[in-house]
Amino acid sequence: MSQAATNLRIGSKVRVDLDSLKDRIPSSLVSILKNDPRGTLVDFKMTDGMGIGVVLELSNGETSWFFEDEITR
Repeated sequence: MSQAATNLRIGSKVRVDLDSLKDRIPSSLVSILKNDPRGTLVDFKMTDGMGIGVVLELSNGETSWFFEDEITR
């Protein structure tokens, strides 16, 4: 997937914006993010044919994907 559609690059350090999260994530992930919302962008994900999601490696080593509007730099 081309990175031209976003200003983010693989390796970027970002934060998950807890206020913008949708109800789609499990409570265990919410707990991890409340503890430390920072992550490193490791990949991109096509969400619905029209959007781009980002795959983050979180501080605990787990990976999870988020919509681009759910993260900040």
